[in-house]
Amino acid sequence: MKICVTAQDSSLDAAVDPRFARCRVFLFVDTDTMAFEVVENAQAQAMGGAGPQAAKAVAEHGAKALLTGNIGPNAYQTLEAAGIAAFTGISGTVKEAVEKYTKGELTKTDGPDVGSHFGMKNG
Repeated sequence: MKICVTAQDSSLDAAVDPRFARCRVFLFVDTDTMAFEVVENAQAQAMGGAGPQAAKAVAEHGAKALLTGNIGPNAYQTLEAAGIAAFTGISGTVKEAVEKYTKGELTKTDGPDVGSHFGMKNG
């Protein structure tokens, strides 16, 4: 299964980025093989609408789940509409997060856990 993890750098040893829509990169990881694709987050510096656009990018890359630190209401709604399960409160490395996911140790998020504009400098 392909999942997406927000990351601060481009490797499995990178720290999970606590921000979804403003993360530096998305790592799309195959949970069966641990092969991964790095995608720069084009929305990281967007003035507005970053959450829904980042969620759309995750959906377009075929991820079935998202692992991140926090997620706002607009991004959550877009992910939910696309059928993508969101898991928040994730920390540690990308590899550790994926391993916890595959072992069933994570709990699916049932709603946004931060307000709109959380990742912005003035938000």
